[in-house]
Amino acid sequence: MQRDLKKMVLASLALGMLYSGTAVCQAEAVAQDDDIVDVVVTAERMPSSRMSTPADVTVITAEQIEDNHYSDVAEALTHVNGVVVNNGNSNGDQEVVINGDQRVVIMIDGQRLNNDQGSMGRASANLGMIPSVKNIERIEVVKGAGSALYGSDAVGGVVNIITKKGSMAETTLDMNIGSFGTHNLELSNQGSEGDWSWFATAGLQERDYYRYKGDNGEDVRRNNSGYNKKSLYLRLDKKFTDSDSLRLMFTHRQADAGIQEDALLRHQDHNYNYGSITYIFKENQPVQGFLRYGVNYKSTDYQGKYDTHSHSLEYQNGWQLGNHKIVAGGEWRKSSSTNKQSGYEDKDITTYGLFVQDTIKLDDQWTFVPGLRMDHHDAFGTHWSPKAALNYQPTKQTRLYASWGKVFKAPTADDMFYTDAWMKGNPNLKPESGHVETVGVTHEFSEKAILDVNYFWSDIDDAIKWVYNPVTFLTDAKNVSNEKKQGINISLNGALSDRWSYEAGYSYISSKTDDKQVSYYEPNGYRLGVHYKCDRWKANLMGRFGSGLDDSAYGRNHYAIWDFNTSYKATDNIDIYFKINNITNQVYYVVPKSTYTGFYYPLQGRTFIVGANIKF
Repeated sequence: MQRDLKKMVLASLALGMLYSGTAVCQAEAVAQDDDIVDVVVTAERMPSSRMSTPADVTVITAEQIEDNHYSDVAEALTHVNGVVVNNGNSNGDQEVVINGDQRVVIMIDGQRLNNDQGSMGRASANLGMIPSVKNIERIEVVKGAGSALYGSDAVGGVVNIITKKGSMAETTLDMNIGSFGTHNLELSNQGSEGDWSWFATAGLQERDYYRYKGDNGEDVRRNNSGYNKKSLYLRLDKKFTDSDSLRLMFTHRQADAGIQEDALLRHQDHNYNYGSITYIFKENQPVQGFLRYGVNYKSTDYQGKYDTHSHSLEYQNGWQLGNHKIVAGGEWRKSSSTNKQSGYEDKDITTYGLFVQDTIKLDDQWTFVPGLRMDHHDAFGTHWSPKAALNYQPTKQTRLYASWGKVFKAPTADDMFYTDAWMKGNPNLKPESGHVETVGVTHEFSEKAILDVNYFWSDIDDAIKWVYNPVTFLTDAKNVSNEKKQGINISLNGALSDRWSYEAGYSYISSKTDDKQVSYYEPNGYRLGVHYKCDRWKANLMGRFGSGLDDSAYGRNHYAIWDFNTSYKATDNIDIYFKINNITNQVYYVVPKSTYTGFYYPLQGRTFIVGANIKF
């Protein structure tokens, strides 16, 4: 009864907002910052136009994040075509899968978040360590080979989260409440004084539990599924001249989350700290340079404590020489990892890399981009990652692009040193290596409709798998497999009028291991978004669907999730918003059934959120 009353109150608030928005609705152009959307930096490690960049790049802007009131980076990425966010048992790691591959580099302002300890899958970065979305200027998602610029892990692609530089003096308070005892509070402040600027956030997030729709159609409470999270973020900039500046960045994220369905009601504690100091030069030139020192620390207590910390030093410089834009640089990183209950302590991994890339403007239509990177790993030696990409733009509205690149992923500390009564790592593992290709075409039918179609394929040798040995009764880490993936991505984005805009996408992925078809989270993926803006009112309806799933692994062969949000600008400084995620209360899984426990990991059922964003 109490839950029904709460839903009625939230629904009434939403209807009131809709009514208020309709009463004052006037024509308004759909706002869009063309410079933010058109210029990307991640694909070539320097600013370039999307239409002249030979890669499949998606940009999520600060405006889209604010309009949809995304709670975190994971929620924003789930609506990108060809991307799946695997969040384990809902309190587990949030891992990005691009084009069917977990091997993805995650960065903030170009600083690598991937750690050398790894996980039991092939991912090595957790989106849950990112404290806020309020400080994000845009998120760039580059699909396809990225090892020639970013080294290990850049097999499926690269996600670069680019943060805001503090500007006008402003404080923002965002607070909301919702289903399952959810409470979120976040305070941010930005400003500038002389040559200094800053952007800071602090947040608290809580949930008591969650419910999901069981196979019998009844709502089921997931035991021990609550969490309590705290976060801090600071970016501080010092401008020296028009061409150089200094940036200091620090983030902290702490999470106390229940181990779901644990009979002893035990918890898992996560502590993330990372930061950097970066000197940036040549800011007024086409190709910038920087020198950065970074630190990354992760500690987790999950039925035993394990942690990893690293120090890194990076340098990049660039030059424009006629029709050549050259970027080159180097990286050094040393990490130390400990997992006492799994047999290792203070295991060091040291890597360094050198890279160079030349973007050659052959003429007004053709751009050729060769590149090469050398990585040295103290365990397995040296690996070379060449690339070649070509972009042809016969008209301003059309481009054709193709890319080829060698890729690799180094063995993690868990892969090499994990040892307990059931599992054994292998310090003699080779890196997973292979190549990834992409060909595609983009066409702008008008300023209000853009279509992109691409086909990709990959071939990875020496894939690392944990394989059960019936003789020793151990599960061993081995280089045993060849992995092949292929698929297509189709996306269409546009505006129907000054008030209505949309995006639609379809992705298909076929994944084989040793020529045998393997199940994947989303063999056929569909994305749909419809957006409406009118004066003080905004509304967004978004769908994400999957079909062709292996029902023996995922409990069903398809799912369809609809999310809705609406907001009303009550005053110039106050936005009131309402969200419903999983409108139809679907049961769905993005993690296959555990081969060890036989358990499924259902995600949240229908969820309501109502909140306010206040600026002063």
